[in-house]
Amino acid sequence: MTGNISGQPITQISVEELAQRLATNDAGIQLIDVREPQELALAQISGFVNLPLSEFAQWSEQIPAKFDPDAETLVLCHHGMRSAQMCQWLMAQGFTNVKNIAGGIDAYSVLVDSSIPQY
Repeated sequence: MTGNISGQPITQISVEELAQRLATNDAGIQLIDVREPQELALAQISGFVNLPLSEFAQWSEQIPAKFDPDAETLVLCHHGMRSAQMCQWLMAQGFTNVKNIAGGIDAYSVLVDSSIPQY
């Protein structure tokens, strides 16, 4: 990840809040999962667009065309570290409403939906 990464604080959303948001089927939120394809094969939450961080060069230039920079954007990874990097990058691209899913899919599996496998 390169670019102008600022030290702006990242807004976090809990996995419980995520579950509530997903239950409302809010069409206004953008869901991004930055985990690798092999991780998605193990566990995933439906509705998320997969943008693996390792493939950043392939998808980075498409972001302005694919996503609305003013829409609420929630970013997921395994534990919340890679998604925090993605949040910083999105904010540097001018995204105004980005939230990191605290604890990632691991916390979601433990606290919200135990049918999602842990790995």
